[in-house]
Amino acid sequence: MGILEQIIDPDRPIIDAHHHLWMLPDTLFEALSRRKTELSRAFLPRLPCQTRYLFDEFAADTNSGHKIVASVHVDAHSMYRADGPREWQSIGEIEFAAGVAAIAESGTFAVPRICAAIVGNVDLRLGDAAAPILEAHIRAGGGRYRGVRGAELMAYDPDPTIIGQPNAVPGLLLDADFRRGFKYLESLGLSFDAWLLEPQLSELIDLARAFPNIQMILNHCGGPLGVGHYAAAPRQRFERWRAAMRLVAEQPNVAIKIGGLGLPLLGFETFAHEPPSTSIELANEWRPYIETCIELFGAGRAMFESNFPVDARTCSYRVLWNALKRVVSSASETEKSALFSGTAERLYRINDICR
Repeated sequence: MGILEQIIDPDRPIIDAHHHLWMLPDTLFEALSRRKTELSRAFLPRLPCQTRYLFDEFAADTNSGHKIVASVHVDAHSMYRADGPREWQSIGEIEFAAGVAAIAESGTFAVPRICAAIVGNVDLRLGDAAAPILEAHIRAGGGRYRGVRGAELMAYDPDPTIIGQPNAVPGLLLDADFRRGFKYLESLGLSFDAWLLEPQLSELIDLARAFPNIQMILNHCGGPLGVGHYAAAPRQRFERWRAAMRLVAEQPNVAIKIGGLGLPLLGFETFAHEPPSTSIELANEWRPYIETCIELFGAGRAMFESNFPVDARTCSYRVLWNALKRVVSSASETEKSALFSGTAERLYRINDICR
């Protein structure tokens, strides 16, 4: 454990725009851990750092010093139903997250509005058959369901050591069946969270142009890469990522989540460093990516995320938010308000949380 850092700007309201809750059987965790040893340093980014991250664990993190007022739960393929048609099983996670939200809002515990918004997983390749599943997700969310992600299908690289997602589909966002299901997001008032790697960003641009009335939210800074064969020329790789992100930012219906920089994909020295890196060290390494995202999208289309517990392999929740605050310390109050809470509040329709 690193030194317990003093909280920076402790009174600033924060909506954590992206986190997960899960509980994995020990046998599955052991299997994933064995898989980790078979891969390079760029092992499966979703490999959990712990088997359990539920209400108690997240509440402890959100109450560790920063003023977290609400959070957005994003599908982690956890708590799916054990029976019924496979394409309907993801509704179990929506029911679970809505239950956690109800616990948080009960007033029984001194916690933020955990899971105030929920992003689920529906296989949109089902086409017209996706519509009733989306409607069932909305009902199960109890007024909190905001959109779809389905990350295990999206983030793809032909080299399995880069991302290690065996179910990922090359060219998913260009697929005709996927788009037949995707169109229902507009009529249902749902957004789309996209987790892609930098070489895939052209797919998102095409999708955004084809569906200009659907709000799209690009996760984890657009998946910059710096491992495996992408590690050979880091400066050129950064410039390629920035050029691709500039084209993404030209699409007015795309916003950006700034975070996920504690993942192994970038090849940062701070990833899983021992002892854990300080917020100063993290801010120095993350700064070019954070500042580029803000420059390209503007604070009104950008929001900060923790990506916990995944990024917990790099730092604590307390240190992560300190690092983000350090990077934008010279920003205006209007920009800070948008980045830490306002953009997430608006795009995920978390009304009146910060007032």
